[in-house]
Formats: sequence, C-alpha cells, structure tokens
Amino acid sequence: MHFNILVFPCGSEIGLEIYRSLKFSRHITLFGANSVDDHGKFVYENYISGLPFYNEPGFVDELKQIINDHKIDAIYPAMDTVISFLKQIEDKLGCKVIAPSVETANVCLSKLRTYNILKDTIRVPALYPDVDLINSFPVFLKPDIGYGSRGTKKANSFTEVKNHLLNYPDSLVLEYLPGKEFTVDCFTDRKGILHYFGVRERSRIQNGISVNTKPYGEYDLEISNIVKLINKKIKFSGAWFVQLKENSDGELTLLEIAARLGGSSSLNRNRGVNFALLSVFNAFDLDVEVFANTYQIELDRALDNKYKLSIQYQTVYCDFDDCLLLDEKINTQLLSFLYQCINDGKRIVLITKHEKDINLTLKEKRLSQTFDEIIHITSGDKKYEYLKELNSIFIDDSHLERKEVFDKLGIPVFAPDNVECLIK
Repeated sequence: MHFNILVFPCGSEIGLEIYRSLKFSRHITLFGANSVDDHGKFVYENYISGLPFYNEPGFVDELKQIINDHKIDAIYPAMDTVISFLKQIEDKLGCKVIAPSVETANVCLSKLRTYNILKDTIRVPALYPDVDLINSFPVFLKPDIGYGSRGTKKANSFTEVKNHLLNYPDSLVLEYLPGKEFTVDCFTDRKGILHYFGVRERSRIQNGISVNTKPYGEYDLEISNIVKLINKKIKFSGAWFVQLKENSDGELTLLEIAARLGGSSSLNRNRGVNFALLSVFNAFDLDVEVFANTYQIELDRALDNKYKLSIQYQTVYCDFDDCLLLDEKINTQLLSFLYQCINDGKRIVLITKHEKDINLTLKEKRLSQTFDEIIHITSGDKKYEYLKELNSIFIDDSHLERKEVFDKLGIPVFAPDNVECLIK
C-alpha cells in the first residue's frame, strides 16, 4: 500500500501541516506544488513550482500533466477555495481529491450558507441584512468567503460599518462575540461516522491564526452535542473543524466550519490523532481507528512549533524499522530526540522485530553505541510483554503496537510524526 500525494498549494499553513503529518509515513511519497514560491520550496523534497493559479487559464491542463508525470494517486488541497474547485473537477483529473463532497465543500466555503443550514440546529450569530437594522454596537464584519482575518473589522458605529462596506461590499454584518474562542478539530469517515473531536482554546491569535492553543475541557459535553448535530446536518468525509466563540451571555456561537484540517490541529496530532493521514486512508476507502493520548499539551507558534507535555519518564522504548530507520535512512529527528535523552540521563531501549542481525545493522548505520539495551524479538510475542519499566514512553510506527502498549500498560505512545512534541 503506497500512495503518491500531491499537496497544493503546498506552502500555505495547511500545506505545511499536511507535510509534517505525512512525511514520516512509509505509505506515502509527498509532492508539493505552488503557484508562487514560498516556504513550501524549502520543505518539500519533491517540489514543483510555476503552476498557474487555480482560477487562471491553463491550470487544469498543467495540473493533469503533473498528475501523469509523477503518477499522482491523490491531490490534497490546502486552501478552502482550492478544495471546492478541485472537488468539482475531480472526474477530469485522473486521481482522487482528498476532500468531502462538492456540496459540503461549497457549504463550508460560504459562512452565509453555513449559517442558513444550521440556524435551526445550533446557535449562529445574529445577522443584519440591512445596516439600518443594527440595534446595538459593536458589530463584526467579515467576508462571506474568506480566511484568516482578511477583510474583517469590529465596528462601533454606523459610520464605521458603512465605510468598511465601501471597501468590502460583500461583507456579512454580524453580532459581535466578545468571549473565548475555540476550535474543534474533527474527523468523520466516509460512512459519516464521527470518530474524534478535540476541543482547543484559541488563546492567542495573529492574522486569524491560532498561535497559542491548548486543550479545553469545560465545554466537552456541550461541544460534543454541537459537533454531533453538525455532523448529522452536513456530510463530511475526512478532517474538518468548527470554530466557536462565546457571545455576550457566555453562550457558544458558531463562527465558521471548514472542510479541512486546521493549521494548529498539530496540537491534537501530537496527542496521537493525525488528521491528514486519517484523511488519506479514508479517501482510499480504508477503515481507520482513532485514539488519543490524555496528557496535557500546549502549542505556541512563532514560525515553529513548540510543545509542553505533562509527562515524566526515565526510559524510552524505541522501534527500529520504519521508525528510526526509514527507507534505509536514519530518521534524524527521532535520533535527535534520542540524543536529547542521552543528555538528560534517560535510559534508551531499542525494541525491534528486525529480520536481520540487529547488531550488524546498527554497526552499519553507526548506531551501535546509542542504546542501553537491545530487545530483539524473533518470535511472535507482543512488544508490550517486554516493557518492564512503566516510567517510560514507547515510540513505534505501528498503530497496532502503540494501541496495545497504550491499552495494556497505559503509558504515553508516539508515532514518528509526533515525536516532534518531545523535542525541546
């Protein structure tokens, strides 16, 4: 099972999170394409530049050429308008588009359509279709189709509203919501089953992006009901998210819904829920199972991701094949973490079912002195049976191995993609 996945536009915040989510998977070779060179050029090893903008002549023909040349199995669109456009032409492309249906993509693209569909189901902000109907200030103006904070304004008077509408005539004039703001990262499979939702507070926001966020549990039951109602009303398939904000009475009110993963959903990825990988598997009709670690974690973004975990451990159990060794190359991020552990005086145990002489392979890869102990399992035993030190963590690429360790021993488990949250 192997897929060639093309991310477009690959340098957006979403495109970069897709890269971080998929780069360690042995099932995927990543390609990145852009219309304008940006950070994606420095991240994607297989980078394709010069693609026309999606709404320009020649875009579809050039995209189809890239799909044919690189044997692309699926496109992973990384911008809301691109999701809607590519899903509409999916049949012409010769590959899958990792996104929900055209109808769902278009509903989520328009805030007004979203509000109209859900206004009798959950609380949505009051909408003023006519400026003269505004009965209290402040109000909030934002474009019907847009992202981030582009074209938004908090207005305190009729004059401010009218001046803003001169520049942004398609803006919605909405009730101002002054309270805390939350994102709920969700995953629904192609059968409509909601497998996971994770609530996080948007503690600090810059340019519409949540740059400090952490899990929030006080609204779990209420948000659970909201998300389930949305999931029944709108047909999702793959990752999606909801943004909610408290109104002046402290009531949770819908801001918007997106038919994609959120850029800061990496917080929940680093608890074990990889939305991009789940969405890829889902797109290829593969059933998935979702579970999350329960440790506390906080994400702060400053052109990089940093995490704080509420766990203490003295021993690291680490897998070898497709984990520390990827395509015969050393996983340098994981090795960096292992040497961080050496510096901190922690014990490192290699636990592997390597088919060859593990000591010889370690010598060939210059890793012979890295481990305090090597457990080489040559029988059909389960790995959790060999983990004797519970003040520990477990790193393995296998979902089954991680889940068995998590279920049997209750210790934190990590896939190669979420080792980043362990690195200082």
